[in-house]
Amino acid sequence: MGVHRIGRGGTCGDAYTGSGQQPGGGPPRPGPASPGACEGPPRRSAGKALRIGSSRGFRPSVGLPRPFLSPTESPMLRKGFLELAGSDGVRRILTGTPVTRAMSQRFVPGERVEDVVAAIRTAADSGLAATANYLGEAVRSPDDARAAAGVYLDLLQAVEDEGLQTHASLKFTQMGQDISDAFLEENLTPVLERARATGTFLRFDMESSAYTTRTLDAFESLWNRGWREIGVVLQAYLKRTAGDVRRMIDLGARVRLCKGAYAESPDVAYTEMPRIRRNFVELMEWLMADGVYPAIATHDESLISAAREFADRRGIGRDRFEFQLLYGVRRDLQVQLIEEGYTVRVYVPFGDQWYPYLMRRLAERPENLAFMVESLVKESPLGFLWPRR
Repeated sequence: MGVHRIGRGGTCGDAYTGSGQQPGGGPPRPGPASPGACEGPPRRSAGKALRIGSSRGFRPSVGLPRPFLSPTESPMLRKGFLELAGSDGVRRILTGTPVTRAMSQRFVPGERVEDVVAAIRTAADSGLAATANYLGEAVRSPDDARAAAGVYLDLLQAVEDEGLQTHASLKFTQMGQDISDAFLEENLTPVLERARATGTFLRFDMESSAYTTRTLDAFESLWNRGWREIGVVLQAYLKRTAGDVRRMIDLGARVRLCKGAYAESPDVAYTEMPRIRRNFVELMEWLMADGVYPAIATHDESLISAAREFADRRGIGRDRFEFQLLYGVRRDLQVQLIEEGYTVRVYVPFGDQWYPYLMRRLAERPENLAFMVESLVKESPLGFLWPRR
């Protein structure tokens, strides 16, 4: 049996529409949150004591929706970074420079399993949960796909040996989806078995819209064959995602909701940030009310504030969802949410394929570029030249 089916329509724009789908593609208004609908959050690793219920209020810096876009949300600037992510020529130049490598360390703790395990341990000591991701996608060589699976096997063993609790995130194309269904199944099964044996939850990351249908079909095939310690990612900027949310809710699968970070055509994706935010909030509320322990993956304070307010309004406990943020991004926000009693999971990537990941992070928040340059200069021998505030 192959790992995935291509039987729901074939093209990347085809969306599953299950019962309850509103005409026009929007989600139905969420019904009452059903008790016991989620599996509950993972146990937080022992670490520093947390101040739960801090009197410090959450202070969103933006409203929802914002009437104007900041320069860092310019579609042209975002498009530029995403084009850099796919440029082999620029990649060869930039990955060979010490400055770019130093910048990448803000988001990628290292290239080895030992590096990511150390980062997971540090996160646990700070009260953060983690999900580890070995960087790579679109693998077409069987040897490379087997090597990627081997890294995940080493990761799962190392985490168990260290007594840490973590999730792992991976991509179907990294495991050989573009080689063949049979190869994907053969290569992925040992990883699934090791994850089950170590009690590690696996999340299958979403890729570009060309793979959305294939990713969800592969995921559902695994689910229907009894692999239930798995989840998937859905992207709010894709116009089809309401149908995919319905499909995953009907399945009972755990969903991470993010905005989306690939360059996409306006035919398949919303391109204006206010529209993406509105769609994110609608899908997020639907998942929080009817889904199974959703992960709200965003650094956007307006969306985090919307999630908190919806949960409070509907009486949804803080043990029924979690926030996910990227390693190295908005550490202040991570701490604040932990202090307020929320589960926060950081996405910790590792490996030598850090360049496209870095460019996508800059596309999401171009102000990170200025922040990293400032940090590098301040920490260098020339730091005394940087103006003091």
